[in-house]
Amino acid sequence: MNNQQSLVDYLVQHEPSFRKARIPALYSDFTTLRTLNPDGYQANISAWRSALAHLTRSGLAPAPKGSTPNLLVLNSDESLLGALESQKYGRPLALGTVIREALAAKDLMPLHDFLTSPTSIYYQPWLPSPWAVAGGVAGWALKQLGVADWLRGNGLPKGQYVVIANVQEAGKQFAATTASALTDSRFERTWSKAHFLHTYNEQVKLEQGSDGKLLSETDLDVLLVFLSRDKDLILYDGSTFKIKTPSDEQQSITPEDTTVASIKELISSLTHQTHALAGRITDLDKTARQAVQAKNRIAALAALKQKKLAEQSLEGRYASLTQLEAVASQIQQASDSVAMMKIMETSSRVLESLNEQVGGVDSVENLTSKLREQMAEVDEVNTILAEAGTTAAGGIVDEEEIDEELEEMLVEQEKEKQAKKEKEEEERERDREREREQEREAEELRRRLEAIGGVPVVEPGTTAGTRREREMERLLKGMSIDD
Repeated sequence: MNNQQSLVDYLVQHEPSFRKARIPALYSDFTTLRTLNPDGYQANISAWRSALAHLTRSGLAPAPKGSTPNLLVLNSDESLLGALESQKYGRPLALGTVIREALAAKDLMPLHDFLTSPTSIYYQPWLPSPWAVAGGVAGWALKQLGVADWLRGNGLPKGQYVVIANVQEAGKQFAATTASALTDSRFERTWSKAHFLHTYNEQVKLEQGSDGKLLSETDLDVLLVFLSRDKDLILYDGSTFKIKTPSDEQQSITPEDTTVASIKELISSLTHQTHALAGRITDLDKTARQAVQAKNRIAALAALKQKKLAEQSLEGRYASLTQLEAVASQIQQASDSVAMMKIMETSSRVLESLNEQVGGVDSVENLTSKLREQMAEVDEVNTILAEAGTTAAGGIVDEEEIDEELEEMLVEQEKEKQAKKEKEEEERERDREREREQEREAEELRRRLEAIGGVPVVEPGTTAGTRREREMERLLKGMSIDD
């Protein structure tokens, strides 16, 4: 299977619209379907647009000679037709029409126009000029008749075109990767283009998996222009960019930003160099030891000499790195101080505005004085109204008379309590008298029973009444009719 066949097979495997049954139609010249079958024509156009975007972001679309593949920019020339050529179906005959339709719909945009355009790609004028309207109507009519393609030719438009769908996806990946930077300081949010490409490129991938390709320098330039001009997420001057925050009032890259970006890039470069030198020192030390074991004096001396030079170089790199990190720390502190001063200045203006609305200390004192006077006046009015109400109800109430009446009620209540207590005591006394009377009757009955000849046994816990009833019953049983 050659390269052309593998590219077609890739589309069949990864693009739902590129089913094997549809490939003959997609590779044919379907330009005439614009008038004969508009729905089929648009379906083929959409399938090819999606396929070209997929091939580009996968890094499979051919790149210009001597350059790395771009993931956001499609290179349209004979190499693209050659890459898509199939032994069975030949070349896609309508690929030129596809690219022209994508350019008209702004799915593709010439690279130079994209990078130099002062207006956003999303800008739509509210009132197009009459000439533009007339030209659009005439162009549509010529397109429907097929004259427009005849005038422009059916060949493939040559050039580099930005794939807007891929740029938008890369913008989302960038926003997700740098979301945490919105809370960082100015130092952490400022980058040089080269430093960002080296540091974060692996995290901004359009294709998932190990075969995901990295952005090229052209891709990064396109992405940064898109984020700056069309999304307003960063500030960018061509070499340095800074991530914006919601409270950021800065509108352009300053010399301070350029200096910060250069320091960060240099720190990153020195850090990489120190790691490389440390690894070289380790390797040279191992080489020298092996030479000593092999009793190769010359090789051991050479390795030790190189190790010494590498150690001196490493020491110098560490000194420079320490100095740069100190400068970076001071810059961060100064940046924080500037931010604090801005906050204090804003807070001062807010407090000043609020104090002006309050009116100052004298105004507050006058207001509180008036408030106290009005409250006192309200109390006085309420007192007058209360006195007027009592007078209308029959005069002023005598407090002493009320106290006397209350005292009489308390004395009367105490008397009632005492009377109730005495009554209860009398009832208890009557109960005790009845019990004593019953005991006397029981005693009398016992004497009579003794005279007759028997005394009942008194059970413990029985009352006098109970004993009397039992003795009476016993007496009656022992008596005859004559008794």
